[in-house]
Amino acid sequence: MIILPAIDIKGGECVRLYRGDFTTAERVAADPLATALSFRAAGCAWVHMVDLDGSVAGRRVNAEIFLQVARKSGLQVELGGGIRTLADIAFYLERGIQRVILGSVALRSPEIVRLALREFGPERIAVGIDAREGMAAANGWLEDSGIFYLDIAKQMEAFGVRTLIFTDIGRDGMLAGPNLEQLCALRAAAGCDVIASGGITHLDDIRALRDAGMHGAICGRSIYAGTLSLPEAVTISKEEQR
Repeated sequence: MIILPAIDIKGGECVRLYRGDFTTAERVAADPLATALSFRAAGCAWVHMVDLDGSVAGRRVNAEIFLQVARKSGLQVELGGGIRTLADIAFYLERGIQRVILGSVALRSPEIVRLALREFGPERIAVGIDAREGMAAANGWLEDSGIFYLDIAKQMEAFGVRTLIFTDIGRDGMLAGPNLEQLCALRAAAGCDVIASGGITHLDDIRALRDAGMHGAICGRSIYAGTLSLPEAVTISKEEQR
C-alpha cells in the first residue's frame, strides 16, 4: 500500500480544512516545498496535492507551487483541484506532475475522462470521488451531484479508469477514522485500485486499510497534528496483509 501525505494549497499556503469547509482553513505548514522534502525524508515516494482555490474557481490557480514540488522534491506528485479540461491535464502532465485527479469533471463532463485516458494513459489519470452520505459532491464539495458514489465508480471503471480516490467528506479533517464500510463496498463494486482519504488518524487505521486491500492511504491532518508517525506508517504500509 502507498502512503500519500497531503498538501492542500489555498492562497499559496499549506492549509487543512474541516469537512471541506473553506471557512475553517487552518495554516498547517510554512512552505510547501520544505513540507514535501520532509515527507521524502520520512520515506514517502508520493505526495498528494490539491489546489483548493482551483477547485472552486474551476481553473489552475496555484500551479507554480505544484510544479516546483514536482521539480525539486524528488517525490511523485498526484494533483487535483481545478483540472477541468484536456488542456489543464496536458499542462500539468507535460511539466512533471505524475498523475492528475479528475473530480468535478468526471461528474459533469465524463467524456473528458474517456478522452484523457486515451490520450495520456490510465496510469496518469485518477478519478476522485468525494462523497457526503454516499452522494458524490462537486466544485470544491460545494455542490451535491445527486449521483451515488458506487454508480460513478462503476461508470469510471467502464471507461478504463484504474485508480479511484475516495473521500468521505464527513470524516475529512476530523481525525475520526476512515469509512471502511464505504471503502470496502467501493473496492468490491469496481475493479480499480482504491486510495482512501478522509479521517485517517492512527497507525491502526493504516493497518486496517492495508488489510482491507486498499491501494493507498492519503494522510493529512493526522501528520500535521502529530497523531500519525509518517515513517512508521510507511513501514506498516509495506508489510503483508494480515
